[in-house]
Amino acid sequence: MILSPDPARLKGHRYPRSVIGYAVWLYYRFAVSLRDVEDLLAERGILVSYETIRVWCRRYGPRIAARIRRHRPPSDDKWHLDEMVIVIRGRKHWLWRAVDARGDTLEILVQSRRNARAAKRFLRKLLKRWGCPRVMVTDKLPSYGAAKRELCPGVEHRRHKGLNNRAEASHRHTRRREKIMGRFKSAGQAQIFLSAQDQTAALFRPKRHRLTARSNRHARADAFSLWAEMTAQLAA
Repeated sequence: MILSPDPARLKGHRYPRSVIGYAVWLYYRFAVSLRDVEDLLAERGILVSYETIRVWCRRYGPRIAARIRRHRPPSDDKWHLDEMVIVIRGRKHWLWRAVDARGDTLEILVQSRRNARAAKRFLRKLLKRWGCPRVMVTDKLPSYGAAKRELCPGVEHRRHKGLNNRAEASHRHTRRREKIMGRFKSAGQAQIFLSAQDQTAALFRPKRHRLTARSNRHARADAFSLWAEMTAQLAA
């Protein structure tokens, strides 16, 4: 259970870890606002302001996401890379995202440029965490080719817009949350929020169409158990 009767409290907090973990889970798992989470908690008799929930999510969301990433299996050897534009305070920024063949997000990076230097920075971060893939699929943006030739010349590079639908489809959840939040307020906020959201999605959104009903229930129970375990390990 995510919301368990755990009396353990974090230093400086009125509510136990289980309540904090439940609020963080609601915010990153579903397309809801902070005020929506406040109402959902109030229905359970937990009276806490949305500003407090904001602090919880910003402080503990990235920590839980980092633990989820460490528990994930190795990535598939076929990567899909794509970028999408997001507007922050009237200026265009670019969200660079890499997903594997299973559709799970490997890495994101919010940058103000869409050139070879930005592509190298993103690919360098990706390779440092996951190593080299066998195949890299991108659209026809020349910056990917320049970054690939310098950082991983032996990797097969397929450039075709139609082959990269898996990466482009992964942007849908970002667009939905961007609309609910009334756009992101800064590049840092977008980076922190989307990193935590994507890792939560990887844990709680298994490929339902590939699973039987029983397998899906087991996967969901395992996800709940892992989240509760990570919440219990939170420190102030």
